[in-house]
Amino acid sequence: MSKIILIVEDDEQMAKVLYRQLDACGYKAINAYDGAEGLKLARENKPDLILLDIGLPIMDGKVLCRLLKRSADTSTAKIIMLTGDHLMGDMEDSFTAGADIYMNKPYDLTLLLAHIEKLLG
Repeated sequence: MSKIILIVEDDEQMAKVLYRQLDACGYKAINAYDGAEGLKLARENKPDLILLDIGLPIMDGKVLCRLLKRSADTSTAKIIMLTGDHLMGDMEDSFTAGADIYMNKPYDLTLLLAHIEKLLG
């Protein structure tokens, strides 16, 4: 059975690219375009890993990360935070919220896939 990866990314083009890349690697990818939709889809699909943008509409990625890690349904999901903002404190706040890995955008696909493989075993 394929590992499920939820992509929570408000940039539709980036979400589609990530979806295609993960699908080509044999993962079952699911896209959400805002924090509320990401929370809903995480609860419904119980993903193994979540690629989570920080700057999301409706619900900030760090808030979503905290909610996911505190919920029994989603607490075991690994989380990779992705951000293009590079704001001071984002990395520390992401780890405090429960993220496993923090990466800047644009991301290096080889490194991202290596992180995913490491987290999923």
